[in-house]
Amino acid sequence: MPTRDRSRFSVESLALLWAARESGVIDALTTSAGTVEAVAETAAIDRRAARITVDALESMDFIKRVGDEFEITNRALGFLAKRDVRSIGRLPNALDRFSLYTDLPETMQTGAPPALPTEWTRNRLGAHDATDEAVVRACVTAAVRAMPDATRVLDLAGASGVFTREFLARGYEVTYLDTPETVDVVRPLLSRAGAELVAGDPTDPPVENFDLVFVGDAFAGRDADEAAEIVAAAYGALEPGGTAVFVDALHGRCSTDATTQAAVDALALGRGDLHDESTVRSWVESAGFVRQTVQDVPGTDLQSVVAERAVD
Repeated sequence: MPTRDRSRFSVESLALLWAARESGVIDALTTSAGTVEAVAETAAIDRRAARITVDALESMDFIKRVGDEFEITNRALGFLAKRDVRSIGRLPNALDRFSLYTDLPETMQTGAPPALPTEWTRNRLGAHDATDEAVVRACVTAAVRAMPDATRVLDLAGASGVFTREFLARGYEVTYLDTPETVDVVRPLLSRAGAELVAGDPTDPPVENFDLVFVGDAFAGRDADEAAEIVAAAYGALEPGGTAVFVDALHGRCSTDATTQAAVDALALGRGDLHDESTVRSWVESAGFVRQTVQDVPGTDLQSVVAERAVD
């Protein structure tokens, strides 16, 4: 999931766009329908509903009138362009989350993770890739300052690879590791950028001997056991004397907005939790790290947990 800098969409905007997507209006407009009548027929919805929805989409600049018909604008490309995560943006993932939020009461009753929307992985990665550049730079800078002599970096559970690209831009030798499904999505972009890609389980990485292991969004969406496994995996991937940096918003140190976002996501996804500093420190200690510090990442609502592996 994105690193705590999601663009804010109003509830009304999300509701309108979600309804347009779920009812088939978006598909109709992006394929063959160019008029209100055609939208109503193609999406099989009431003509009045089609007119109101189309008018609203036009006012939001997702479509524009060209002659007697409507055409999509660049703002709507995130609904179409799924091959390159850079072109997806935050909105499709925001709509996926809105869909999960509508099922919150049921998910809270059952405690079972819900079925995820069809394009969940690509949309999640698109939103992650749209993390504000200043946030990306601040997080990477925090990691670099923690281990200034590092040359080999592992971006563990690297998601869209937005942090990998920043490390590469700074001249580091970077290995990116995430699940096979995620690697399949980001491979074209990251391979061209010069990263070494490894498909594997982030909690049991098949690589080792790195100077620096970086984990962005380290604990978000993970239950305590999995989060502790990520910390232990980072320890195992380090060479003796190496440093791991875990970045996330920690309960009790971040803002109310960040806490609320983490709580809602945990409830809606049926997994994850609010992890505080003392809990994270206990995972770090249990993994075998000898020293640890927790610092705020300047200019963000995030914290970096810096953990050092002893020199054998």
